[in-house]
Amino acid sequence: MTRTDFDSRQIEQAVQAADLRVLLMVLVHMTGDLAWLEPPFRPRRDVNLIPDPTAGLVPEAQARIREAAVEVLRRGEPPAIPDPGDELMQRMMSVCLGESVAAEYARLTREEMALVPRRVHWAHAKSLPPGRDDHVLIVGAGVCGIALGASLAELGVPFTIVEKTTEIGGTWNVNRYPGCGVDTPNHAYSLSFGPRYLWPRYFSRREDILTYLLQVVESVGLRRHIRFSTRLMSARWDDDARQWVSRLQGPEGESEVRSRFFVSAIGQLSDPSIPRIEGAADFTGVRFHSSKWPEGLQVDGKRVAVIGTGATVMQLLPEIADRVKSVAVYQRSPQWSRPIPGYSDPIEPGAQWLLAHAPYYAAWFRFNMFWRYGDGLLKTLKKDPDWPHPERAVNAVNDRHRREMTDFILSELADRPDLVPKCLPDYPPYGKRILLDNGWFRTLKKPSVELVTDPIRRIASNGVETADGKRREADILVYATGFKLHEMAARLNITGVGGRTLAEAWADDNPSAYLGLTVPGFPNFFGMVGPGSSLGHGGSISFQAECQSRYITSCLVQMAERGVDAIDLRPEVLDDFLRRFDAEHETLIWSHPGMSTYYRNRHGRVFTVLPWRLVDYWAMTHDADLGDYDTSRVAEAVSS
Repeated sequence: MTRTDFDSRQIEQAVQAADLRVLLMVLVHMTGDLAWLEPPFRPRRDVNLIPDPTAGLVPEAQARIREAAVEVLRRGEPPAIPDPGDELMQRMMSVCLGESVAAEYARLTREEMALVPRRVHWAHAKSLPPGRDDHVLIVGAGVCGIALGASLAELGVPFTIVEKTTEIGGTWNVNRYPGCGVDTPNHAYSLSFGPRYLWPRYFSRREDILTYLLQVVESVGLRRHIRFSTRLMSARWDDDARQWVSRLQGPEGESEVRSRFFVSAIGQLSDPSIPRIEGAADFTGVRFHSSKWPEGLQVDGKRVAVIGTGATVMQLLPEIADRVKSVAVYQRSPQWSRPIPGYSDPIEPGAQWLLAHAPYYAAWFRFNMFWRYGDGLLKTLKKDPDWPHPERAVNAVNDRHRREMTDFILSELADRPDLVPKCLPDYPPYGKRILLDNGWFRTLKKPSVELVTDPIRRIASNGVETADGKRREADILVYATGFKLHEMAARLNITGVGGRTLAEAWADDNPSAYLGLTVPGFPNFFGMVGPGSSLGHGGSISFQAECQSRYITSCLVQMAERGVDAIDLRPEVLDDFLRRFDAEHETLIWSHPGMSTYYRNRHGRVFTVLPWRLVDYWAMTHDADLGDYDTSRVAEAVSS
């Protein structure tokens, strides 16, 4: 940016909409003056997801910050401190947030802001060593496939992404129900690389997320590597060739692809779960899972039945309640929900200008969102063995959260006391995935809406019958019943060493993988966002995708530079990891008795979510240790 790019009036108008804690950090970068980190310029701590933009500063300090920012942005000079380094970064983060931030977050944050490289680079060359045939086959062109593809493209490693649909985006391409969007602040949901996208809202809709991902794909040239409308039929490890042999079904028929590495990037939310209910096949109306919402479906004036009350329905119901003739929502158990002031608000034009043009503003704004939806919550989800009321909470802070959320529900339903018993959960908050209120409780009070808590007995040809004998007629039946989390990559028909399938390795409803990525007996295989690596306390899929992409490419680069053809995880490494994983989960709310959650399998073991902080997982996946892997067993299989 040069001084002639924008006039002073335009800049003055923009800084009036600035988040001053963010603008302070811009001043530190641009001027190099650390006085901006001292009183009276010390923001007050604010734990709201969308914080007060004045940062709690006195009016005089606010005015001085804005005045200085106008002058700095008007001059358009290079920054005095392009990268603050770890020590100063820690100080800047702490001042920005109004709380002490541990030093271990400094390097992570510098990577998140793209001040230092996140991706792996060759140590001894600029590209793949000559003679290496290290082709990578990736299944899925969602966030994970995009993140890994971008890393491989930068390294110059050949790869192919196969995508069963006609476009990229994964869940954001497939899910098209009304109101579909993120329940994570979208600036934190975005990737650390790629083009800067001007999100219209703090929590954006599906259409904007998909547009953003399309821009990322185009900016890094991924589209030429993607084979659309192509399904993986099977993948088999060839011991002799030390390659994966994959059968694909595409527009031109069946084909075979050989690759050194095989990566599942389908995640955990790709296979819809539909409950078996008597009579479902007899329903004469339109029936579908929410992730398969029919294109062009008209709900106006229709009678709708929705089974489930998770995140999807919290977004869907407010969108359709005023259009339908009636909607019956069938609930198995109520959900805790947090109110988010500003959830649907647009981002002001002035703030958008700063995000687009002010150096470092977008990076620090994104950091603020990342932090507020990050590790802070996890310590409040620890079980306190001395807490006297485990039936309602796991510790004193969790109990305070319960009171706050209860008060919110009671205030929302003050004029409908009949709904309170149906809407007030009896388990500790955060025991299940916490939901963000999107007008849910207000919508439940509308004349067209009925919340049904009686168990479903059967589905009739024209509606749903409950255990009390009542039938509610319906023209449209929506299953908002989640996904088959226990299968994950196992449903892809993957066969490893000795003919053992991944489904067999993950039998008895108990999938497991080291770091959520690798499994003994499946050389050179990685399953992104596999068991134990999704997030329950905060963060986003984008963060996990980048961490796991770093780990995978770290393996690839080390193997290529050392002349290694195949790596196979040592069983004892997985066993040790699972002992630590299970022990950590025993200290957390998700293993708390007295509630059901899809985080646990039928044996009661938590198998889906990460028990550690984001910074811990970032450190675990930052640099792969090939000592965790064994090539001798693969070599023996080859020689035999």
